[in-house]
Amino acid sequence: MQGNSKNTTHFGFQEIPTAEKARRVGQVFTSVAGRYDLMNDLMSFGIHRLWKGFALSQTGLKAGQSALDVAGGTGDIAKGLARQVGKTGRVVLADINADMLENGRHRLVDAGIAGNVEYLQADAENLPFPGQSFDCITIGFGLRNVTHKEAALASMYRVLKPGGRLLILEFSRPTPPGLKPLYDFYSFQVLPRLGRLVAGDEASYRYLAESIRVHPDQETLKSMMQAAGFERCSYFNLSGGIVALHRGYRL
Repeated sequence: MQGNSKNTTHFGFQEIPTAEKARRVGQVFTSVAGRYDLMNDLMSFGIHRLWKGFALSQTGLKAGQSALDVAGGTGDIAKGLARQVGKTGRVVLADINADMLENGRHRLVDAGIAGNVEYLQADAENLPFPGQSFDCITIGFGLRNVTHKEAALASMYRVLKPGGRLLILEFSRPTPPGLKPLYDFYSFQVLPRLGRLVAGDEASYRYLAESIRVHPDQETLKSMMQAAGFERCSYFNLSGGIVALHRGYRL
């Protein structure tokens, strides 16, 4: 779901000028960067590691290949990509937020990942790479924060090699009957309080919960990928559709 006109867009449940969104999202992630990984563990009861592990199982990467992790945050997915492509491969961890990117660099260095990972502050809507540069592109829990999602999908398509695949790991719509009310209660009552207690920031975690609700559902995102040129698009519902992994190829 986008804004009601080309001049406005969603920031959570708020309607704001499109030009303001990148700055507002940047403030959120600068605020939460220091406690981002701890909060991920607490919010998901550690299950986010399984979601990311499943995404990594779908990359199809081989030693010596290249991968781009867009909106890569603190590097969980990039770390797995680096191990898959090996020392002769190349991984770029890209994020628009300098604080998140710096945290990712420190975490990967501490984990012994060095030599085959590059770090770049970059906008998903305008990736600064030559066309057909990467065998696989991943974006985990980042697409919903992008102002112009269609532009980001087109940019990722452009830099993907023929035969390469895009993997989008993102919160989505619960599918089992009865799960949505429980999920809503957790998202809007528990999560902001957890953010206040652990990260000292209730507002940012309220935004994160709201941003999930205005993000395109599974079928809509699949259609957006197809419109951007991706083929053989499909998705896997994880944890009852709370999260979905979308997959598409450039053929």
